[in-house]
Amino acid sequence: MTGDITVGVDGSPESRAATDWAVHEARLRALPLKVLHVCRPVPRNRSPLAGVESEHDWYEGDPAEAAAELRSRHPDVEVCTDRVTGDPATALAEAADAAELLALGSQGLGGIGGFFIGSVSLYVVAHAARPVVLVRADGQAPGDHLTAPGGGPSTTAPSRPVVVGLDTGDADATLLEFAFDAAARRGAALRVVHAWTEPPGDFRRFHGVELHATLARQQATALTDALRPWRRKFPSVDVIEASRCGSAARVLVTASRDASLTVVGRRIRTSPVGPHIGHAAHAVLHHVVAPVAVVAHDG
Repeated sequence: MTGDITVGVDGSPESRAATDWAVHEARLRALPLKVLHVCRPVPRNRSPLAGVESEHDWYEGDPAEAAAELRSRHPDVEVCTDRVTGDPATALAEAADAAELLALGSQGLGGIGGFFIGSVSLYVVAHAARPVVLVRADGQAPGDHLTAPGGGPSTTAPSRPVVVGLDTGDADATLLEFAFDAAARRGAALRVVHAWTEPPGDFRRFHGVELHATLARQQATALTDALRPWRRKFPSVDVIEASRCGSAARVLVTASRDASLTVVGRRIRTSPVGPHIGHAAHAVLHHVVAPVAVVAHDG
C-alpha cells in the first residue's frame, strides 16, 4: 500500500466531483493525492493514414492538467499523477489495492429514480480489497457540513453524520474501524444502522405486539453490545444507534438521506460466480446521494 488517496479521472463531471472529494479526504488524512488516468491501448487495426494517432487520442482528460489545477487551489495537499494503459476496470481495481482508498465518479439518475452505476465502477467495487468510494456529480458538496442559512456550505454549521450499515452477527472490525475513523476525522456523529426482520409468517397477528417489542429490544441490545468496544476506542465520536425493523436496503437508504458519507461492507467471498457486493450495498450505491464507501472485509 502506497499510503495515498487515489482518484480515477477521465474528464467527466463525475470524475471532477470525485477529485474534489478525494482532495478533501487527502487533507483530512494528511496523505498525498494521486490523480490516475487509465487509457485504452490504440486498436491495432487503426489506420495510420487517418492521421497521427496516439493513445492520447483515445481518452478524455489530462491528469497533469488536473494535478496542476489542484496544486494551485490546494497548495497544502501533495499531488502526483500517474497514467497507465490497459483495461480500465482491471487497472483501477489494481490501483485501489495499492492505495489507502480509491475514489471514482458515479453517474447521475437512472430510469427508476436511482443512480446509474457503470460496469467499470461495479467491477472495481466488487474486486478491490481496499475501500472504494463512489461520488455523484450531482450530489452534495465535498465538504461535510450542513448547508448554511444562505444556502451554501459552511464550516460553522453542524457536520452531517457518517452512516454505516452493520450486521450485528458480523460486526467486522475493518468496516467499523473505517467508519469510526471517518467520523472522528470529520468531527461528525456516526449513525450506526442495524436492520432486522421479524420471523416469517404473520408474526404480529399470532404472537402479539409485546413479543415484537421484546424482539426489538433484543436487537437494540445486540447493537449496543457490538459497539461498546468501539465507543471506548473512539471516545470523541458521538454514536447514534439505529436498530430498525425492515429490509437492510430500505432502512440504510432512508438513514443516509442527510449523510456526509455512507459506509457499507462487502464480504470477500470466493465462489464460482465470482465476487459480488450484496443486496444492501447494491441498493445504497444506486439510491444514496452522499458519497458511498464500500469496504471489503472477511466475513
